[in-house]
Amino acid sequence: PMALLVRAALLGAALGPACAAVHFREEFTDGVNWQRRWLNSQYKPDLGKFKLTAGKFYGDPVKDKGLQTCENSKFYAISSRFKPFNNKGKTLVIQYTVKHEQKIDCGGGYIKLFSSNLDQKNMSSDSPYYIMFGPDICGSETKKVHVILNYKNKLYPIKKQIRCKVDGFTHLYTLILRSDQTYKVKIDNEMIESGNLEDDWDFLPPRKINDPTVKKPQDWDDIAQINDPNDVKPEDWDEPEHIPDTSAARSKDWNNATDGEWRHPMIKNPLYRGEWKPRKIDNPNYKGVWPHPQIDNPDFLPDFNILSYENIGVIGLDIWQVSSGTIFDNFLITDDEEYAEDFGYETWGETKDPEKVMNIKQTEEEKKRERAEEEKHFRERLNEKVEKKKESGKNKLRRNTVQKEEL
Repeated sequence: PMALLVRAALLGAALGPACAAVHFREEFTDGVNWQRRWLNSQYKPDLGKFKLTAGKFYGDPVKDKGLQTCENSKFYAISSRFKPFNNKGKTLVIQYTVKHEQKIDCGGGYIKLFSSNLDQKNMSSDSPYYIMFGPDICGSETKKVHVILNYKNKLYPIKKQIRCKVDGFTHLYTLILRSDQTYKVKIDNEMIESGNLEDDWDFLPPRKINDPTVKKPQDWDDIAQINDPNDVKPEDWDEPEHIPDTSAARSKDWNNATDGEWRHPMIKNPLYRGEWKPRKIDNPNYKGVWPHPQIDNPDFLPDFNILSYENIGVIGLDIWQVSSGTIFDNFLITDDEEYAEDFGYETWGETKDPEKVMNIKQTEEEKKRERAEEEKHFRERLNEKVEKKKESGKNKLRRNTVQKEEL
């Protein structure tokens, strides 16, 4: 009996808290059966295709299989349905892994959560959604994690900048929305951003506003620096921006009648210093920024259910990618933070290190192949030179022999 109790306890620990509600879980471990659960949109005829693969390098050939984008410069739209639920009064956790194996230069890696009313066959970027979450990369400017939330049928992006991972390895992204109006964003099971919904999104008008009946005093000087009244423009400052190039001469075939009167071409004047401006000095009358008195905003109404979504029933990928190769895996929607963290460690956590080891090994082998190719190419060129030298020597010998015979 004791052994049975221990086994039951271990099993409970492995499965996570008994009270956890798992609304959606997808690991793609059953081969081609994923095609029954995921539906490609048909809103455009040339949407990009997905394939099931663990990629070029991985920690486990089965566990690391996921949906990979496999066509460049394409829109992608695919979704999966689950039993509808609402998150009122509960925590909502959305989690999945993204692997930009191609070290993406421009493209999305985010997911969307939809109402069960979504028409999956016509899902597109115009389809209304509840939540958009995940990484987006484009060039050197955009490397961020989106957290866009729907409030009263309007979409609001988070005001904070959250940087995403930009290497080619698998990373775990987690969004936690709690019923107490707080949130967390985690990457690789580590918290990278948190706060409350009211502060970090513009869902509600501000609680306080500037008092419209109070105006800044006329003698309040809030200019930190002013022009130095004692600074005088130097007499030799004004020089033209362009001057004639006196070293240029008129070409011999220049004809004043047909080409017009010849003039020296203009060049940049090395003495030109631009528009003169007096230097800046600290303003002796500066009083700082005027503190505008504030009052309670009459338009502010508290909302204690900002993110209360009815009929959450579909998860989808609606993205654009210039360079394909991203793998999506280990999707989870639950109401339990601990369960999500454990699930993350059991999936991504188990394979992340072996994945890097395999990548390092492949990189070393690739370098060896490149070195071998370079050496082979070098030897071939060397042999060609030796052969040419030999041939040149033979030809020289033949010429000398012919010359002797003629003599």
